[in-house]
Amino acid sequence: MPLGLEQLRDSGVETRIHSARVSTALALVLLAFGALIARYYQLQVSEFQSYQTQADRNRVRLEPIAPKRGLITDRRGALLALNEPTFALGVVVERADDLVALLDDIDQLLGLSEEERTRFQQLRRHRRPWSSVTLKTRLTEAEIATVSVNRYRLPGTTLDAQLTRYYPEGDSLAHVLGYVGRISEQEEAEIDQSLYQGTLHIGKVGLEKYYEAALLGRPGYQNIETNAHGRILRVLDQQAPIDGADIELSLDLALQRVASEALGEQRGAVVALDPRDGGILALVSNPSFNNNLFVEGIGVRDYAALRDSPDLPLLNRVIQGQYPPGSTVKPMIGLAGLELGVIDAQTTIPDPGWYQLPGDERRYRDWVLRIRGTGHADRVGLRMAIAQSCDVFYYELARRLGVDSIAQFMAPFGFGDKTGVDLPSERSGLLPSSDWKRRAYGQPWYPGETLNIGIGQGYTLATPMQLALATMVVANRGESFVPSLVRRIGDRKVTAEPRPLVQATAEHWQEVVSGMVDVVHTARGTAAAVGRGLDFKVAGKTGTSQVISIAQDAVYDETEIDERHRNHGWFVAFAPEEAPEIVVVVLAENGGGSSAAYPVAGAVLRHWWATRDV
Repeated sequence: MPLGLEQLRDSGVETRIHSARVSTALALVLLAFGALIARYYQLQVSEFQSYQTQADRNRVRLEPIAPKRGLITDRRGALLALNEPTFALGVVVERADDLVALLDDIDQLLGLSEEERTRFQQLRRHRRPWSSVTLKTRLTEAEIATVSVNRYRLPGTTLDAQLTRYYPEGDSLAHVLGYVGRISEQEEAEIDQSLYQGTLHIGKVGLEKYYEAALLGRPGYQNIETNAHGRILRVLDQQAPIDGADIELSLDLALQRVASEALGEQRGAVVALDPRDGGILALVSNPSFNNNLFVEGIGVRDYAALRDSPDLPLLNRVIQGQYPPGSTVKPMIGLAGLELGVIDAQTTIPDPGWYQLPGDERRYRDWVLRIRGTGHADRVGLRMAIAQSCDVFYYELARRLGVDSIAQFMAPFGFGDKTGVDLPSERSGLLPSSDWKRRAYGQPWYPGETLNIGIGQGYTLATPMQLALATMVVANRGESFVPSLVRRIGDRKVTAEPRPLVQATAEHWQEVVSGMVDVVHTARGTAAAVGRGLDFKVAGKTGTSQVISIAQDAVYDETEIDERHRNHGWFVAFAPEEAPEIVVVVLAENGGGSSAAYPVAGAVLRHWWATRDV
């Protein structure tokens, strides 16, 4: 007989199965609830501080405030380097949905050059998280309006007001001021990062580099609250930056312009300084360049044109150009002869227009020989030798002195060493000696080389700044100061730094200075044209330095020589002779001779005299 349904059911088994299922479900619920409580405890108690910080970072962030870079003015307060308010378009990469598409959209609206894109990618690699990376600078009003209207389709973009360095004089002062530029990868590894928070620029050359620490200032900070889109809602707290110190130069902008205009298209240099304290009144190197091009990054083509130009516009000829000084050194060598007792004020030397070393057939010519067919006079003394730049006199004087005595006497005038001027990358020139030649070439010194040293030729090299320093020594009868462009930093006056005194008797100083006055104020002086119509006395010295060698009997014809092989022209001067207030040095590179240099100095001196009390 078949079993019934009740007989097939096992109530005990079902009860045990049900209880097990209920227990398992309850355990799972309790386990899940326990995990939820643990997680809640972790979020709200044990890791509360960490998550609160992360949340605040999305809402509150610390931003640096860049200081204002110090201004640079001339001695009369004219602005030479200032900070111009501009707008820049930036991108916060974290807020850009699709960076490539965003850049393409901006390109369609404003136009982006390949250099702007490249610079953006470079800056992006070194940015701080959630910081704006500059994409396009110096936006026009039309571009600002275009970005503002289209902000809804440009997520992550920012319009940043900033101060951009600007040089109103451009080319005229590029070699003085230098420029600021974007911080490079190498510079970023070397600088103190804390000082450059919020700052993208650093002084690269010129005064901007030399006085970077003073001009930079120190950054400030602000805590800002933003919304989900990164827009600033309010400033929570702020620490103001310390602005960079303003710098006042000894330079006179009006005199600088006169010097630049007088030099014109001539390659060369002009430096004028005050011998009473070494303050530089004018510094011109020509050709020059527009330093504003470098502030936000110069284009590849523009930079290549400057770098590859045979005229070397990036070279500061005043402190980096090294040239044979020619006859401008004759006053110092004449003083050496007097001080060392080799000659006296009455010593004369016969001058047939050429000179021969004892036992040597070679004739060393005087420059006047091809003009007059003879020498300056039957016999020439020191004062006439300076006034008319008699080479024959100095050949004999150099032979008597010897190269090592000349080198030892000339060194305190600043030859063969940097002047210490407050500009970077100054070069030291060359003051040769027998030991120097032995070290440099492994050869002995020859007597004929000494004759060339006596007229500022041969191995001797000097910068225009070195000649300005040496002329200052003569003007002050032995006293001198380290040349300086800056006379005030903020509220602090920069004091003149004296150099060691060059010892010589008053009579010997006066003999040399009198010869220099005759250069300008006598009929046969080599710069007589400068002295015409002047109301004050100028002491000067012309100089011509050869660029290529001329054979013994060859005739130098400038019209048949390549322009870059022509002689350099020099003129050094100080005024007034009795109580000097200005020193001027002019270099006319490949100008053919001193006649290309002394008219420039004349223009500078006349302007200085007309405005000296203004």
